[in-house]
Amino acid sequence: MKKRSNLILTGGINHDFVDTAHAIADVLADAQFRSTVIDDLSEGFELLASTKFDLITLFALRWRMLDDDKYIPDRARWAYEISERDRHTLAKHVANGGGLLGLHTAAICFDTWPEWPELLGAAWVWRQTFHPPPAELLVRVVGDHALTRGLKDFLVVDELYHNLWSSPTSIPLLFADSAEDGSRQQIAFASATSTGRVVYNALGHDRDSVTTEGHARFLQRAANWCTLI
Repeated sequence: MKKRSNLILTGGINHDFVDTAHAIADVLADAQFRSTVIDDLSEGFELLASTKFDLITLFALRWRMLDDDKYIPDRARWAYEISERDRHTLAKHVANGGGLLGLHTAAICFDTWPEWPELLGAAWVWRQTFHPPPAELLVRVVGDHALTRGLKDFLVVDELYHNLWSSPTSIPLLFADSAEDGSRQQIAFASATSTGRVVYNALGHDRDSVTTEGHARFLQRAANWCTLI
């Protein structure tokens, strides 16, 4: 099989983004993806504007950081507002049939782009969404979507995002039960337009998570589905 191209856009606070991004690249290499990792979003979008990629993987935490005073020390370095040009570049990629895989904190990104939650299929909602510290999770497969057909439930140590918003058009793929209150938390979704395909997966806090066997297999399936394989 010919290798497909994947642009991993990464960077932000409170995570070892670059190391984990390279781990994601290694996981997807086993599914015949050749990944380019860029930790400067402006540079990454400039590359995307001039180069065709089969898949864009967004594994980053870049937003204006105005939601809590605890982010004040990091704003000068990490506060980010996506430009109109870069919004168009990413939306055009999907509209032209490209795949989009959003991981973990991608649901927090791009808070000045009103259409981003709908494009991604999910969103972190401040003062509603939260997560406890990382813990072992039993992740269960939902339904019989083509992406997850034949996949087995798996254990992984990660953060469990609670109370994510999801688009009415998104199809749930994975869930885990909360140790906080026993509630079922949907943590991965698929959506498809007439052209492009998108998967959001709330897991992926670190290298150990994305390289866990069951999670890695899900990521490979997600990348394949997003690129119509």
